[in-house]
Amino acid sequence: MSAVLASLFASGFFSSEAVQIALGVGVIVAIVAAPVGVLTVIRRQSFAGHAFGDIGTAGASASFLVGLTPLWGLLLANLAGGAAMEGAGVERARSRDIATGIVLGAALSLAALFLYLDMTSTSTTGQTVTILFGSIFAIPTSTLPLAGGLGGVVLLVTLIFARPLLLSSVSPEIASAKGLPVRALSLLFLLTLGLAAALAAVTIGTILSTALLIGPAASALRLTKRPLSAVLLSALIGIFAIVVGIVLAYDSYRWPPGDRTWPVSFFVVMLVFAAYLLSGVPDLVRRRRQDSWSAAGGARSGAGQRSTGDDRSTGGQRSGAGQRARGHEPHHRGGAGPLGEMEA
Repeated sequence: MSAVLASLFASGFFSSEAVQIALGVGVIVAIVAAPVGVLTVIRRQSFAGHAFGDIGTAGASASFLVGLTPLWGLLLANLAGGAAMEGAGVERARSRDIATGIVLGAALSLAALFLYLDMTSTSTTGQTVTILFGSIFAIPTSTLPLAGGLGGVVLLVTLIFARPLLLSSVSPEIASAKGLPVRALSLLFLLTLGLAAALAAVTIGTILSTALLIGPAASALRLTKRPLSAVLLSALIGIFAIVVGIVLAYDSYRWPPGDRTWPVSFFVVMLVFAAYLLSGVPDLVRRRRQDSWSAAGGARSGAGQRSTGDDRSTGGQRSGAGQRARGHEPHHRGGAGPLGEMEA
């Protein structure tokens, strides 16, 4: 048993404080991202989820510039970005995407400025790489309780407003007819999405945070259409990707080129991508079965039509023969009449 564990986990994995913090924060983020991600996919606002990652880049780079923890910058920037997107947009999805794109462009310009100032002031690119691609093994201990508290807030808000959010996501017209404040719910959801995106950015970076936020939820919704089942399945997929990604990244220290670990974000995103591809297999198998059944049904229908045609042809031949027999019968009977007259 010890040999098996040694082959799966590198030496010091379970005793490493950095690994323990990474696992704690990663699992929290995966659980928080599940309900928010499912609602995001149902509402067709994946673009907004991607935008929050880039908006968070501006906040995290500004935090580095003034010496604050990047998480605070991510939170403030995403909350401000969510309010701006809802304030500039309207209820229609097309105009909402336009507003998201405008806010995203402004945030990227600020991110470019702050990242430039970070590099020129410190003469290093390490902070930029950390912001964009994450460094889960470098998360400070103080971030764990903060992530847990923020995650609890997101889950509580999602749980309390689950039914109104779901109804406004599926049919805003019906929700408005029932008297629900659709615009207020939209703003609440964007703020919640911003918090979840900030937590995801802490683990795998601002650029790749969308994969952890949207990927497991999209995979789950391909396997089930029930929201609650999709949330649970999304959480399981996210936790699996985080835990296995951390294990692989820690073990990669022994891999070529050696003496360095591969990024956790790479493994997490690739595992999420693999899960999404695999989630499409059941639907592909189901479609092929339906095609084969349709083809078999068409073949049986064609055979039935040919059989019916043969029966009709046979019946026609029999009818023709009967008519010809009946046609000869009067002729013979007519020949008997003159004989009777002659005898008479």
